[in-house]
Amino acid sequence: MTACGTACFACMVAKYWFEKLARLSVEVEVASELRYREPPLPEGGVCIAVSQSGETVDTLAALRYAKAHGQTILSVVNVPESAIARESHVVLPTLAGPEIGVASTKAFTTQLTVLLSAAIAAGRARGTLSSVDEERLTHAMIEVPAQVNEVLNREDAYRHIAEEILAEARDVLYLGRGLSFPIALEGALKLKEISYIHAEGYAGGEMKHGPIALIDESVPVVVVAPTDAIFDKTASNFEQVKARGGKLVLLSDEAGTARLGGHAAAAMRLPTVDPMVAPILYSVPVQLLAYYTAVAKGTDVDQPRNLAKSVTVE
Repeated sequence: MTACGTACFACMVAKYWFEKLARLSVEVEVASELRYREPPLPEGGVCIAVSQSGETVDTLAALRYAKAHGQTILSVVNVPESAIARESHVVLPTLAGPEIGVASTKAFTTQLTVLLSAAIAAGRARGTLSSVDEERLTHAMIEVPAQVNEVLNREDAYRHIAEEILAEARDVLYLGRGLSFPIALEGALKLKEISYIHAEGYAGGEMKHGPIALIDESVPVVVVAPTDAIFDKTASNFEQVKARGGKLVLLSDEAGTARLGGHAAAAMRLPTVDPMVAPILYSVPVQLLAYYTAVAKGTDVDQPRNLAKSVTVE
């Protein structure tokens, strides 16, 4: 799987899905690195290229490298007439409609939705996913739009966290584990893109390997923590940050906020969802936190400095 920027984070989430549901080994590579590394590609392999515009030059070049080495090309794009779509064997359109803002938002959500659908289909085709689990996951996905609407209607909470905690910070850390790790990366990227605050996303277990040295009362730490099989591990990371005076912002569900919310500077309770669809839902609040922080700072949310909607040159 190959992509750039936010689309690459969609690939990172999908890696978990394909490996868990379809038992398919997946490698994720930043498109600008893949062709220069000249990796050996497996006979009969598939390359999945993900791009909102379908014109991202690095992703297109990576696709061509993979195609030249005998890979079947599957693309996930929002523009079916794009160069990447035209050069693919199979196209999975995201149907997001025109995305006006430079920073990818609904394109990311739809990329995740399409990739999870593909992972479920692959699991059924390979016999690694039961019909019962397929029905459970399909139902969970059908419920996501209503849950996203609920998350969107929390303007006061986002504004409070943005104005009181994030807007005045010079550095912000985002933590997540498992499927939530790429969402932490996405949250950090969005904050950098549109508010110009330095932010970094980390896998929770990596905190002890360096980043924990940065934590003090001036560094907000956003923890993406749906209640899942590794929630206890995330809770341990949460406690480590708390013990060092970190200003914690918790994104979790009812069970998670009940357990940890009282120890956070701010806690946002999100709908309880199947852990497999949690990345789709949790991508919305991390993006909205960036949005309201940018509004609080007075930056141009739709046209961030130095950025373009489609990167068509190296």
